[in-house]
Amino acid sequence: MPSRTILVTTTSGSEAQAYRGYCLESVAASYDIVLITPGEPTWEKEFISDFEIADPDDAEALAQAGRALADRHQLAGVATWTEWYLTQTARLARRLGLPTNSPEVMEAARNKATARTLFARHGVPSASSMTARTLLEAALAAETIGYPIVLKPAARAASIGVIRVDRVEELPAGFEFASAGARDGIESTHVLVEEFLDGPEVSVECVTYRGHTTAVAVTRKTLGDPPFFEEVAHCVDAADPLLAQVAPVAAAAVKALGITDGVQHVEMRLVNGRPRLVEVNARLGGDMIGHLVRLATGVDLPRAAADVACGLAPDLTSARSRAAAIRLIYPAYSGTLTERRLDDTFPWLERVSFQREVGDLLVLPQDGGDMFTARIGYLITTGANAADAQARSTEAYRYLAVQVTPA
Repeated sequence: MPSRTILVTTTSGSEAQAYRGYCLESVAASYDIVLITPGEPTWEKEFISDFEIADPDDAEALAQAGRALADRHQLAGVATWTEWYLTQTARLARRLGLPTNSPEVMEAARNKATARTLFARHGVPSASSMTARTLLEAALAAETIGYPIVLKPAARAASIGVIRVDRVEELPAGFEFASAGARDGIESTHVLVEEFLDGPEVSVECVTYRGHTTAVAVTRKTLGDPPFFEEVAHCVDAADPLLAQVAPVAAAAVKALGITDGVQHVEMRLVNGRPRLVEVNARLGGDMIGHLVRLATGVDLPRAAADVACGLAPDLTSARSRAAAIRLIYPAYSGTLTERRLDDTFPWLERVSFQREVGDLLVLPQDGGDMFTARIGYLITTGANAADAQARSTEAYRYLAVQVTPA
């Protein structure tokens, strides 16, 4: 019998449980999971058979942990759904002689400047972009591209350090904000100056197996107030007609990066009704999007990611046609959380999750924070179609009691 053991590298803690717990649960239904994680497993133990503690950012520690697990188990593949660990996980898989995209391909996906170059080379519609190391370089790039612009770290994710700048007077503060986010980048610490793509933002959830990409679903996004790009809601409708239009562009972007296997979360904006690439994330989408896809279509993206990592063809058969929506809970202003509860339950409320406790300090991006310092939790609703699921999300949100004492 072929091995059914997969090695997963992931983060630890309550945030990982809240947003990636469903991934471990899904994969554990079909595979034995051995884990490499920075901290002692707690909630994960229900789903795993073995583990090693190591910082995946430490190449030698990661390699030692991987070899230890390989000595104890017959591994079929290595996977991660953590953005920060994509390149390291590819290197580990290569060391262990297991299926993987090359580390160089993962680096290209992580480095947005490299990705923009590859999109242009392969004719994938994207945004004009220039790299800036100083405020002067950013100013020259902004004059070349034209305001409004977007400043972003070249190798970060989750909207960290991403800000819109409409006028030259806003550039110094915007560049400092983006630079602060870029300092922790692994593949690059540079800032990108990009053309602002004016239009609705969507993501395409894709699975690639042996060079063939299948677009499984499209996610409609709702963003918070400018100049930041915090995502505050998502909705997946299995019958969304937009999927047929955006699927070829998503597949072309994945191919341009050289990705041959895995699950991708491909972000784009519809400018004058036409898709233009924002970025390709070579892993499952965050914010529970993989779970929304399963609720709406029946396609199990974490299971598909595990299958592909082990060299197996994934089952992408759509088993249902419904819709699911997630509403992310943010405070109106920074401060101390003094109350958070939901005052009612509904049959179409699939789940509610709080990641912040009473007494926690919440810091919004405009006050120096990000999604990890500001978000309180989320609620997920389902419906027959997108309008139904989103209306229920709004209704459930009205029963949410959140109180914050201003800082």
